[in-house]
Amino acid sequence: MAKETGLGWTAWSVDDSGGTLRDIKDDTTSLQIALPRGVQDATSLAVSAFERLLLLADLSGTMAGVFDDASNKVHDVLKSVPSQTAGREFLYTVSGQSLGVTNTPTIHVTDYQLNRAQDGSLTWSAPFVLANGIVPAWSSA
Repeated sequence: MAKETGLGWTAWSVDDSGGTLRDIKDDTTSLQIALPRGVQDATSLAVSAFERLLLLADLSGTMAGVFDDASNKVHDVLKSVPSQTAGREFLYTVSGQSLGVTNTPTIHVTDYQLNRAQDGSLTWSAPFVLANGIVPAWSSA
């Protein structure tokens, strides 16, 4: 692989409340995904620099975009967030690299925010976190 831009985006899909994966890339204008690891400080008195142990893996992020209330579009997919009790699967693919193709991460969308700005624009954002305890990993699509 070579250096790339984010223009190779080919898929961004999230489950709707019925469990059907819906492509919402046309309504999404930005996406941030983090795959952090917890760390434990294990520094002893015998050393002069930090020692750390890697702990559990995680996934978190925020998706945002332009409001669209058409059938199977972003509002239809995310409007059940306030009452949801189950996680949602998602798929993100860019330039042939996918996050969790073989073990699709399940996320909890923790909020669905609408913003009507002073200029009249209507946008949305939705933070999410890992839900199912499966370590997310990049794999070839």
